[in-house]
Amino acid sequence: MARRDRHTPDATPEHPTRRSQRRGSRRRRPVRLLLVVGLVVAALVAAGVVVVRQRGSEPTPDTLPSSAVGDRVDTRGGTLNALSLGPVATWDPQRIAARGDMAFAGRVFARSLTAYEATTDPKAQSTVVGDLATDTGTPSKDLKSWTFTLRDGVQWQDGSPVTCADVAYGISRTFATQDVVGGPTDALAVLAVPRNADGTSTYAGPYATGAAAEKGQAAYDKAVACDGRQITFTLSTPTGDFAEMLAQPAFGPVKESVDRGADGSYDVFSAGPYMLRGTWEKGRGGTFVRNPHWSAASDPVRKAYPDEIRYQEGLDTQAVAQQVMADNATGRVSVSLGSAPPAIQQHITAVQSLEERSVNPLTGVVDYLVPNTRSAVFKDEKVRLALAAATNRDAYVTAIGGKTAADPAVSLLPRALPAAHDDDPVAAGTRGDPTRAKSLLEQAGVTTPVKFTVAYRSDPTADKAMAALVASWRQAGFEPETKPVTDDYFATISDPRTAKDVDVFWSNWAPAWASGSTVLPPLFDSTINVTAAGPGRDYGYFTDPELDEQMTKTSAVADREARERGWADVDRRLLQQGAYIGLAERRALYVAGSDVRNLSSNGVLGGVVEFADIAVVP
Repeated sequence: MARRDRHTPDATPEHPTRRSQRRGSRRRRPVRLLLVVGLVVAALVAAGVVVVRQRGSEPTPDTLPSSAVGDRVDTRGGTLNALSLGPVATWDPQRIAARGDMAFAGRVFARSLTAYEATTDPKAQSTVVGDLATDTGTPSKDLKSWTFTLRDGVQWQDGSPVTCADVAYGISRTFATQDVVGGPTDALAVLAVPRNADGTSTYAGPYATGAAAEKGQAAYDKAVACDGRQITFTLSTPTGDFAEMLAQPAFGPVKESVDRGADGSYDVFSAGPYMLRGTWEKGRGGTFVRNPHWSAASDPVRKAYPDEIRYQEGLDTQAVAQQVMADNATGRVSVSLGSAPPAIQQHITAVQSLEERSVNPLTGVVDYLVPNTRSAVFKDEKVRLALAAATNRDAYVTAIGGKTAADPAVSLLPRALPAAHDDDPVAAGTRGDPTRAKSLLEQAGVTTPVKFTVAYRSDPTADKAMAALVASWRQAGFEPETKPVTDDYFATISDPRTAKDVDVFWSNWAPAWASGSTVLPPLFDSTINVTAAGPGRDYGYFTDPELDEQMTKTSAVADREARERGWADVDRRLLQQGAYIGLAERRALYVAGSDVRNLSSNGVLGGVVEFADIAVVP
């Protein structure tokens, strides 16, 4: 139930950040395309490759594959260019916040106790497996203690073994909130380390000194205990999805003797298949080469086919797409890490040779609307449901770029999550139903047109998308007034003073791992959001004590399948009460050169390029 702000760079200009949150009663700290089309198309057609569709990746008519394309090979060797706009903020496993950076690090050099399976089957990508650990752990009956056993034969790049103490030390760095900042703080939220009166941890991390530091270290060592190759975590609250939480790099090992603390932002000391050659050049990148002490026998997740991965950042996304599409000497062995701009996406769908080396995954980022339950307009549930019924999600998707940019979404639970469902409690469909909306307004006994204000973060694309929504609402008996916000959007709408003047808020969200626990409680559990200081991330001040209790109980369900069914039930109740209105789940579009093989995406990791088994013709 980690609480994080996760705004997609594609939908917004900012990268993910963290804010505070509680689990239960505990506080968490939580384009315009410039191409000579005729010449380029001719060159690209000449460079086409044969495509073999993978299980689970069959496209619907007129859409690109969403999971995997290209020949599947097990060829080792060659150099792969990974091209990105960036910038990478850090490679420190306890500091990494951006979803794409987490995914790359986790497949290339940063291992954790658990990981999500590397597969081209979208339905299997949410399967969690042992990584550094032999399995996904053994929980106690009350889910407040979890034990894992480390694999034999896992080594750092200097040949020394990865130990239980390394894992414990790595996680302890999360508590050093003055030195190691910016990454997930789930360890502070769930580990049974005592807190001070002000809610801060009594443990200040491994760099602290003095008597208080020693006492804090003793408390941490009790919560994260090593016994040979066995590590046991004691938690402050029952946590059914703890094994999935551990898949984040923030729960990975760090070798204490090489840790430079606050000064090691771009240090890479690898336990994975690749290590950084030399140093990382901020704004330019670096080259990852084979870790000679990595063993495929000790790694059930990564295939590590290329000899080198040259990560280049600071490259314009449109220029990257053009370079890869043109398939010149460099482009043939390159893959774009940024989604192709909308204009180029349209071009890619029109050229078969480009489609055959492109993948168009869902990213897990869902745009949604939140009616303000404290406003005079939307305190009535039927009026909230009327707005949901009137919302034309198809028009919204068209405005933000069409079918390669997003899918219409009723629910906030992305399709990659086991809790995802197709229920539409309003039964209005994705095109909206003005007749149904008018009927609900009539039942509510309100005078039409119903006036309301809607705040959203403004840019040219968002302006068009909001205009499309406004048109559908007017057809149903609403009279909306838009309030575009251009600066510090999320800080603005979380200010309680804003709630007095706004009736509906636009927002977006993405899960931290493959569970509804990382979507619904962070946004709608009033016990961990709504205070006198403001709504937290529950912008609409939605409050339902029974539903809050249901979320707490669902978090403590041991069986994963049953737990995720529970989250689906929570989501249905939220939709039935009009707590939010889903709009669209964003897509990305990645292009690879004709010598790249095994191009696929991982929906659970954020719909990013999968580096666990990508290959290149040597």
